[in-house]
Amino acid sequence: MNWIDPVGFSRFQGLALLALRLFLGAFLIYGVWDNITDASRMAEFAQFLGSLNCPMPNLAAPVSVWAQFLIGVSLIAGLLTRWAGVLLAINFAVAFPLIQPTGASFRDLYPPMVLIFIGLVFAAFGSGPYAVDRLLGRR
Repeated sequence: MNWIDPVGFSRFQGLALLALRLFLGAFLIYGVWDNITDASRMAEFAQFLGSLNCPMPNLAAPVSVWAQFLIGVSLIAGLLTRWAGVLLAINFAVAFPLIQPTGASFRDLYPPMVLIFIGLVFAAFGSGPYAVDRLLGRR
């Protein structure tokens, strides 16, 4: 296997990436759906970001929500998976320093840290063989 461009996935490796993409994509969409469909929930999220001293929370909230939604859709389809991974890592790398000063425990910081690393895995390895990316000839 070439570690820079791993195209030789075994069937089980490909299925594991597919399962991770489907689960995480659905989780991300589920997690932001209420903010997309209910303006009061989006306003509440913006207020929460403001309480964390996030710059421009009224802009940051919809950007983060829509980024997570689009990343979820992208992961489920396996389309532009590497870019989705990069955006996932960036989104939660921004969230981490907002949450950390609140006195959050390591357990509280674990979910955004895991999402950063999962994003990096998708950025490095791509979608695996069972994805639209592969149908379009992208690695």
